[in-house]
Amino acid sequence: MQNLTKNQDYGYDFDILLFDQFSNHCLANTIEPLRAVNTLSRHRHYSWRFYTLDGGPVESSSGMRVEPHGPLSMGHGATLMVMPSYGFRGLDGWDTTRQLRTAAKRYDCLAGLDTGSWLLARAGLLDGYRATIHWEELVEFAETFPEVDSCRERFVFDRDRITCSGAMAAFDLVMHLIGEHLGPLLAMEVAQLFMTRDSARSHASLSRPSSRTVDRAVTIMQEHLERPLTIGGIARKIGCTQKTLETRMQLEFGLTPQGVYRRLRLTLARKLVTDTDLKVTEIAFRSGYDNASAMTRAFRTEFGLSPTQMRNGGLK
Repeated sequence: MQNLTKNQDYGYDFDILLFDQFSNHCLANTIEPLRAVNTLSRHRHYSWRFYTLDGGPVESSSGMRVEPHGPLSMGHGATLMVMPSYGFRGLDGWDTTRQLRTAAKRYDCLAGLDTGSWLLARAGLLDGYRATIHWEELVEFAETFPEVDSCRERFVFDRDRITCSGAMAAFDLVMHLIGEHLGPLLAMEVAQLFMTRDSARSHASLSRPSSRTVDRAVTIMQEHLERPLTIGGIARKIGCTQKTLETRMQLEFGLTPQGVYRRLRLTLARKLVTDTDLKVTEIAFRSGYDNASAMTRAFRTEFGLSPTQMRNGGLK
């Protein structure tokens, strides 16, 4: 997204403002996909820090204690994510409002997750913006803040503001950001890791017929990694021509179906290389290659290392 500036040394920075009674679920759905990107890519694309208003520790609604990196007054950078959950109405006093208004001058983008939109709106930081909030609070949110264009959506981008409706929507939001920042193929790998099919591309794109066709094709590919199908056979299974599938895959991923299928198989091979002690010949078989040499050549082309080098931590 154009409003999320990139740290020149690492990648995209996120500061997360936590309050007592925050949602573990929302926090994990925000951070874990970012962590997965760094792990899968073997590069620090994302970094994050935790802040509280006064720099003191906070506890989640289920009792998980978080020691922050410091008080909000220390924070600055690309994006501040405001993440309260339960008891948010007791947090919207003058001190919170004042600190958020001041912080807004130090960040390129503000994001309200779960009920964080309420605190941003109370500080006047959503006036004139489209925004959403947890749907249980949406009616009261719209009545309390008429200056905000409230809408019932999972997440909303409007210029330098992001709002999100809850913990599951936070996962979709972050998957969208990953796709925008680093491309749909890496987003698809993260979606695979978390056993989800529909969050690899933007929420909006999933309503397009081309996206539904591609999702069905990718699902079939995932189900046939050890014994790959022909692209024509996949097209027949989803009721379209091979040419249609090729066109739609190119539109969604910038790759042919063969290229997407190869990436899925090699992603499986990489997981088996890093997470198991299987021999390369067995890994090749499980990822749909007739022999280890062919898989090793493809693996090196895709990841820049042979399976043995990757297993040894990149040592050549």
